[in-house]
Amino acid sequence: MENLKGKFDSIIFDLDGTLWDSTETISRAWQTALDQAPFMAGEVMSRERVKSITGMTYDAIFQKLFPSLSVEQRSQVQQLCSVAELDILHKQGGELYPNLADTLTYLGQFYKLYIVSNCQSGYIELFLDLHNMHPHFLAHQCFGTKGNPKADNIKDIVNDHNLQAPVYIGDTMGDYDAAAKAGVPFIFAAYGFGAVETGMVATINKFEELKEIL
Repeated sequence: MENLKGKFDSIIFDLDGTLWDSTETISRAWQTALDQAPFMAGEVMSRERVKSITGMTYDAIFQKLFPSLSVEQRSQVQQLCSVAELDILHKQGGELYPNLADTLTYLGQFYKLYIVSNCQSGYIELFLDLHNMHPHFLAHQCFGTKGNPKADNIKDIVNDHNLQAPVYIGDTMGDYDAAAKAGVPFIFAAYGFGAVETGMVATINKFEELKEIL
């Protein structure tokens, strides 16, 4: 296993598929939302469909899932899903990957920790609130804040906090591409939802493996 100890001063994490798996809760929330839209009768939102769009920006998600809808219909569905998602997540949350808190506590002794996700506004805050994760992270940025792509949000975290040697950890090709565009090395979380073949500085099969390599 790779040894990257001492190479970085900070770690920026993706959220979905890296820190937690909320696909089961989100699929239920989005189904509730779709059932409220008369023009979506019979539409089924499975966990697999949610996994297939994980890591995409919120706008792009609904364009991919519902390409045949009009702009107005898609906007309505997106708004319904957004409200239902945060409402149900507040009650049920997502599934944290094993030994998450212990590993973050360990990493926090040596690195500054951040989150950058393509999610809507309020989603990272919900994760932090539900699982008492605020003490671990110094800041976060998401697509919902300014509507910027993930690479720009990674750059914002790097510049705003004067990070000299950051590394980004994510689970999809989109995460890798964003890190590469931001000029930040990438660690692939292979237990997540995507596949990355090359370009990463390390691969982890469990979140806790970060304690061994960082």
